[in-house]
Amino acid sequence: MDREQRIKELVSKMTLEEKVSQLSFTSAAIPRLGIPEYNWWNECLHGVARAGVATVFPQAIALGAAFDEGLVREIAQAISDEARAKYNEAIAQGNRGQYWGLTFWTPNINIFRDPRWGRWQETYGEDPYLTSRIGAALVRGLQGEDPERLKTAACAKHYAVHSGPEKLRHTFDAKVSKKDLFETYLPAFKTLVEAGVETVMGAYNRTLGEPCCGSTYLLKDILRGTWNFKGHVVSDCWAIQDFHKNHKVTSSPEESAALALNAGCDLNCGCTFPELAASFKKGLVTEEAINQALTRLLRTRFKLGMFDPPDQDPWAGLKRNVINCEKHRELAKKAAEKSIVLLKNDKNLLPLDSSPKGILLVGPGAANPHTLFGNYYGISPRFVTILEGLAAKSQDKFGISIEYRQGCLQYDENHPSNIPFGVSGSTDLIIAVFGLDGAMEGEEGDAIASDSNGDRDRIELPPWQLAYLRKLRDGGKPVILVLTGGSPIAIPEDIADAVIFAWYPGEMGGEAVADIIFGDVVPSGKLPITFPASTDQLPPYEDYSMKGRTYRYMTEKPLYPFGFGLSYTEFRFTGLALSAQTISAGGELEAEVTLENAGNRDAEEVVQLYIAREDRSGDDPLCSLRAFHRIWVVAGTSRSLSFSLKSGDFESVNAQGEKVLLPGRYKVIAANAAPLPVSRERGAPVPVSGVVTVT
Repeated sequence: MDREQRIKELVSKMTLEEKVSQLSFTSAAIPRLGIPEYNWWNECLHGVARAGVATVFPQAIALGAAFDEGLVREIAQAISDEARAKYNEAIAQGNRGQYWGLTFWTPNINIFRDPRWGRWQETYGEDPYLTSRIGAALVRGLQGEDPERLKTAACAKHYAVHSGPEKLRHTFDAKVSKKDLFETYLPAFKTLVEAGVETVMGAYNRTLGEPCCGSTYLLKDILRGTWNFKGHVVSDCWAIQDFHKNHKVTSSPEESAALALNAGCDLNCGCTFPELAASFKKGLVTEEAINQALTRLLRTRFKLGMFDPPDQDPWAGLKRNVINCEKHRELAKKAAEKSIVLLKNDKNLLPLDSSPKGILLVGPGAANPHTLFGNYYGISPRFVTILEGLAAKSQDKFGISIEYRQGCLQYDENHPSNIPFGVSGSTDLIIAVFGLDGAMEGEEGDAIASDSNGDRDRIELPPWQLAYLRKLRDGGKPVILVLTGGSPIAIPEDIADAVIFAWYPGEMGGEAVADIIFGDVVPSGKLPITFPASTDQLPPYEDYSMKGRTYRYMTEKPLYPFGFGLSYTEFRFTGLALSAQTISAGGELEAEVTLENAGNRDAEEVVQLYIAREDRSGDDPLCSLRAFHRIWVVAGTSRSLSFSLKSGDFESVNAQGEKVLLPGRYKVIAANAAPLPVSRERGAPVPVSGVVTVT
């Protein structure tokens, strides 16, 4: 009997109450049919989370900064190995509890719209194309090669138009134009559906008047209609009860459950779908609708092999020895090294050689392991803080001594009776570790040091940290500033001689930062987000229009541009050749880019390809990323790489949300940062470009 017949037979043998019992995230056992209980709620944003020991990789936003699909897929494969090993052990022990299953509510592919949102750390940045590519790579690594036999099940969330404010997410209606919807907010979801993602999670908020987990437009018309999504839809946790409690679009739990089910939501993380039996009795839902949702959920469980004999499980051999193994720890370190972004390096202060004898390491982030985690994390037997990483590195550097002081508090001002210490005469250089951690930004309820439900009211460095940095700066010693966080931190231009953005770099983050500072690794991370110069540059937080946001629409001068990141070597673009100067619907062309490493260090660079319409309207992007590739170039040599561009890469989205290919002249630009004037000011190499005429 094939899978679909087995599912149909199981459904036919269930009572209505048994069917309803399978539609909540805590699905009950039905022993007479051989159906074990199952908890659908599992997390693996950057490693298996909340289920004991696991490899803690850099936070998602850091993986976006790596601009490396292959790396992200390798990480996802490691995560799914650990997930299968944990599942195998849990089942052997009779543990079918939360966080020990195979359906993972990852990745978060919401677009980084406003840096005040505390959950931006969970995303891959502000660009729809980058988010699409990194998200699809993660899905393929988690789910495996066979769409009919899943290693684990991934989930694209939060669908759709969801990016704060956290304190309003249970009541808010995200009003967005069709152009912004289809040009910015939906492309990554469409790409992940095309990549075969098994699950889509609806968001808490309303979009265009409808609650996302009960939206006919989002779920029926677009997701299952236009995109032909065949997997299952899950609600965000307790989002369906918001229908009657907060959004006020229904008047009872039975009505809320019916609205969600009828719109196409199959699984409820929460407490509302048990009311579907009452909804059925009131004529609000049909048994056919319940059967359809149940069939989709059983199909996912069958794809995961939950009803197959153990000898048919290709991952049965994965045991606890794979969990946080040395190979995975090294992969976590490699990922951190590739994600760290060098933002400033006056007079080539970095990398450090053996000349500085006395280093003062100061700042509340240096010994704080929470600067490594981000949110949705597992635990590791050994987290390497920046203090530990630098201390270990100093042992290998003869004659270097490191003095450490916390200096100031992470979350608040020091007590006024404490006078900041002076910098001693033995100090040659200061490494200052400041910024944020998961207590200051994150999800509602988790960020315990935030006074804005996990969001930030302002994007500037906390004032007490800035004041302390000023005192250090006044000492006249060179300052290397290491910032941790999951979103932009605005800092004064003169606050440090060198600036490193380390994100939340995972369990090996301290070693990675030390490797960058001392030059064992050449920095190659790129910003997946624009760093505004100040909060004052931001549009109102609750405004979901893209006008004035991200590198594609921002007209003010940012602090640091999207795609930016310095190196310890000097890269130059020496040419861009186009295989054709015209393109029409259905056509394609090749863009060949030559990159020279004119410095004295072998290194990786991220080549980025942008398209900009010369005669654009005021609502169209200034430019848009259309391709990227990480490439290794030996010092003193050049390498060429080729990008394929299709006519779709030149398309625009009109006011009706439709893709259109507008005739005219378009620039194809190769760069290593968004091709804005500020990129060159910051030290990015001169981009090269060519012109294509769309006919």
